[in-house]
Amino acid sequence: MEAFWISLVVIFVAELGDKSQLMAMTFATRFKAWPVLAGITIATTVVHLLSVAVGGLVGDLLPTTAIAVVAGIAFLGFAAWTLRGDELTEEESGKAARTTRSALIAVTVAFFLSELGDKTMLATITLATQHGWLGTWIGSTVGMVAADALAIVVGRMLGRHLPEKVIRYGAAAAFAVFGVVLIGDALL
Repeated sequence: MEAFWISLVVIFVAELGDKSQLMAMTFATRFKAWPVLAGITIATTVVHLLSVAVGGLVGDLLPTTAIAVVAGIAFLGFAAWTLRGDELTEEESGKAARTTRSALIAVTVAFFLSELGDKTMLATITLATQHGWLGTWIGSTVGMVAADALAIVVGRMLGRHLPEKVIRYGAAAAFAVFGVVLIGDALL
């Protein structure tokens, strides 16, 4: 359960202000909310399963202290990445707007491809080196889907995003705190 809750919170925060949320909002303006949410859930489930598999292998091969320090540094990197911000490129935005195929297929493929190598995938790998794979997988998947569902609801209700600066600074601060705690626990 600890892996579930930690992963849920970390990935939820990581997803705030991420380009995936922007994609979710874009798709939600074109399609009904349920197929968009279902596509996000399918893609996230697969990507995060791959992530915990990689994280589990790395966790078994490296010493715990080294993993904790690297994980802490990674979270500090995620904080910087979050401060930099994420935006949809013109191409990504255009693909979301032009899609005429099934909404479920379009959203699933778009999210799967956009999440490969994204900070939430890397954060899930990092979490899986520290915690059990099942709790990390389920928690990270639920956290990401919840954050994207929030974007869909907010996008549909308000027609615009939450204040980006506030989201970006809050998420970056949370990553920095997680990073410092991981490094501190490893070295003390």
